[in-house]
Amino acid sequence: MAKAKKEEKVVAQALPSNYVPSLQKKYKEEIIDKLTKEFGYKTIMQVPKLVKIIVNEGVGRATQDKKLVEVAQEELSIISGQKAVQTVSRKDISNFKLRRGMPIGAKVTLRGMKMYEFLERLIAISLPRIRDFKGISENFDGRGNYTLGVKEQIIFPEIDIDKIIKVMGMEITFVTSADKDEEAYALLREFGLPFKNIRK
Repeated sequence: MAKAKKEEKVVAQALPSNYVPSLQKKYKEEIIDKLTKEFGYKTIMQVPKLVKIIVNEGVGRATQDKKLVEVAQEELSIISGQKAVQTVSRKDISNFKLRRGMPIGAKVTLRGMKMYEFLERLIAISLPRIRDFKGISENFDGRGNYTLGVKEQIIFPEIDIDKIIKVMGMEITFVTSADKDEEAYALLREFGLPFKNIRK
């Protein structure tokens, strides 16, 4: 753990103080203007923005093997570059031998620089690694947020395939400030998320 913190500190020191992730720069220099023209916003405050990205990895067999939750937590920390936290059950479910407060997965919430860096890696590297990839489906919640389901954590190059204990899926939720799904879609489209049927 100490070694990981030391490496993270070295990486942070290597970045210039004025470093801005490329997608954050793209948002300010290109996307704001494009969305303003597309939706006729009157002020920059109306332009939707990406608020946070939440990555959640549920562990179905957590009641049988508690170590899987620790593995999921470690994997998410590696993938996101930020320490993940364990998620726990909110109620008792006897049929699944699940008790309230029992660890059932892991999640991480990304904002700012780490959010943009994760998004860039996801778009440029991880998604194209999915076998027979043909784009992602539209799965908005009606309130301007989008959730992407990933079946295997091995699409992330940070994960060493030879060391994984179990192939696990995850949900990646993009929380935006948009009021409508149409506006959130346009925002994520401009960032480069590869939807199957791009709408203009």
